[in-house]
Amino acid sequence: MRRDYYEVLGVERSASDKDIKRAYRKLAMDFHPDRNPSPDAEEKFKEASEAYEVLSDPQKRSIYDRSGFDGLRGSGFSGFQGVGVEDIFSSFGDIFGDLFGFGQRGRRGGAQRGSDLRYDLTIDFEEAVFGTEKTIHVDQLVACETCTGTGAAPGSKLTTCATCQGRGQIVHGQGLFLISTTCPACQGRGATQSDPCADCAGSGRTRARREVKVRIPAGFDDGMSLRYAGEGEAGPRGGAPGDLYVAVQVKPHATLRREGNELIAETPINMALAALGGEITVKGIDGEETVEVPKGTQFGDVVTIKRKGVPHLRGNGRGDLHVVFRVEIPKNLTARQRELLEEFAGIVSKKRRLFS
Repeated sequence: MRRDYYEVLGVERSASDKDIKRAYRKLAMDFHPDRNPSPDAEEKFKEASEAYEVLSDPQKRSIYDRSGFDGLRGSGFSGFQGVGVEDIFSSFGDIFGDLFGFGQRGRRGGAQRGSDLRYDLTIDFEEAVFGTEKTIHVDQLVACETCTGTGAAPGSKLTTCATCQGRGQIVHGQGLFLISTTCPACQGRGATQSDPCADCAGSGRTRARREVKVRIPAGFDDGMSLRYAGEGEAGPRGGAPGDLYVAVQVKPHATLRREGNELIAETPINMALAALGGEITVKGIDGEETVEVPKGTQFGDVVTIKRKGVPHLRGNGRGDLHVVFRVEIPKNLTARQRELLEEFAGIVSKKRRLFS
């Protein structure tokens, strides 16, 4: 069983961002594999890192608070299962740079990973329910076509960095520990170029506008996001690309309200129909639905239409449509209406006297 993220970090659900970061820094110090020889230290380190990634991100934290682990899975987050400590360092370079003295995006040699990108996409209510495909345009840094991302002019050669001897890192002692920092000469690449590419000034990247097709699955909800691995910005000088996160906002429906996979339709009816019963037509997500109004319907009574709600995001089936009756009392009566109601009130009053 996976532990609650707040429990993992040892903080309250109302904890501030500062409290969450402080708690994670302490756990990272306690369970860092280079400092803690315990067999389960690495797993605890990964568990704390996963909890921090979610709770330090306002959007992911909101989804988790609202829908738990299932909501995160529906938004495309899969956690740190199956990854190594190196991957965690790549994700939390800012934290670990403070703790252990190495640069952002990794503690060993290698090209720097590109930045993640976020795109905010607004869709209609019906598109979220039934799914849709959208084409978005993202302005981002991509690998330079001239040098294929190396940063070196075509035909030129890279030479091993003399400062770090090709390791990309410089190791020096600090107290009882060996501290590894990114090589300042090659920025962690392990090689230098004598003739930089003229089109990208040696960075290996140029700015471009890319077209990305986004598929929204049926049952998607407001606040969820999609992750497209490798669709973020290219890393400098041949580094791996970051990821693209598409944050989805859903426009409200004019007459329907969504609660999970259930749809709620609040429908006004007059008091005569509520008393006598009959049929009405209600607009659902699939179109018009015929609904039977039982005799003696009271304000707030509900009739449920099965499998007319929102499709399940993962799996078969749909939720239900719940029609909530709102019995309306007329404010302005004609003379004839008042006469009939007074006659009705008199009959009701007479019955009460007979049976009292």
